[in-house]
Amino acid sequence: MLFDLETLRSADEVGGWGRAHRMGVAVGVVCHLEEGRFETFGESEVANLVERLRGATLVVGFNIKRFDYKVLSGYTGEDYGRLLPTLDLLEDVYTRLGFRIGMGDLAQATLGYTKSADGLQSLAWVKEGRLDLVAEYCRRDVEILRDLYLFGRREGHILFTDRRGERLRLPVEW
Repeated sequence: MLFDLETLRSADEVGGWGRAHRMGVAVGVVCHLEEGRFETFGESEVANLVERLRGATLVVGFNIKRFDYKVLSGYTGEDYGRLLPTLDLLEDVYTRLGFRIGMGDLAQATLGYTKSADGLQSLAWVKEGRLDLVAEYCRRDVEILRDLYLFGRREGHILFTDRRGERLRLPVEW
């Protein structure tokens, strides 16, 4: 199962990244990989979202342990990084390279396309009451996550661009 969420509040609004548990869920999207099926959850459906995640044999995300799970813990107090079998692609990339790379940059180098927006745009849509646009953006991020994960699983590597602009292979074992 692939998973991503967007928040109701920014890090600045809650007193910093260390307080992600206060950011609130605007929208969460999961992709049931084997079925090719997506589900979207709003804040009032967090319990159902958590139930889906608990039922997964593996939850795949990008920065999921340091961010998405922390946001969810604000509703339940649970440590999902310990409770759920998880593959955090950012954590894996960081372990292999020694530095962090954004999902959009990895997608551009590996897949030839990138994210449709960013977290700041998502927060602006939340303020405008446009949760439909937040849901579209979040689903698109899960689609990119899926494509990046499947590429790495199939090819045994993903690509990234170094500071000189050269595309390099990063071996992965997904």
